[in-house]
Amino acid sequence: MVIKVFVATSSGSIAIRKKQQEVVGFLEANKIDFKELDIAGDEDNRKWMRENVPGEKKPQNGIPLPPQIFNEEQYCGDFDSFFSAKEENIIYSFLGLAPPPGSKVTKPPEEESSLPNGDVVGEAQSTTEGTEKAEESGENEAQKEDKEDAGNLAESQEKNEEEGETTTEEMEDITTEGAEGEAEEEEGEKGEEEAPGEEDDS
Repeated sequence: MVIKVFVATSSGSIAIRKKQQEVVGFLEANKIDFKELDIAGDEDNRKWMRENVPGEKKPQNGIPLPPQIFNEEQYCGDFDSFFSAKEENIIYSFLGLAPPPGSKVTKPPEEESSLPNGDVVGEAQSTTEGTEKAEESGENEAQKEDKEDAGNLAESQEKNEEEGETTTEEMEDITTEGAEGEAEEEEGEKGEEEAPGEEDDS
């Protein structure tokens, strides 16, 4: 079973070329085997594609535009159908292929139904909210710590200033005490000098 992608390599429409590149690029990235068939240079490919696209999928003019996707002879869809299937993660069922082992699509529907999606989503949301709250609380704590640090700095500065004032006051006391002491010593020396003079007179 090979996927067939009908494209127009020489299309003048940028939109068509972009759609073709997206389909081909997706199939290559997911290692899905496919065959690219050009309708611009091969009349048989163009005729086969137009004949095999279902009537309800054809535009009003009856000429379907590329890219058109088939699984062998079975029509899969156009680009819009492909894009929707890719967004809904049902691309393998869209292409009529068995999903690769280990992919999310391989889970049986019973398991999927037994797990309530709402609860899972709710848990995911609660965890994200919890992490956000934790981050916010961490920021708040950091801000509090910064404020406390700033407060401690201000207190220490005030203490230093008070200590500075006390030290200057102590220095002043020491200097005044020193000056008084020196004055007393000088008076004592004068008294001693006068004493022997008095003895001589007597």
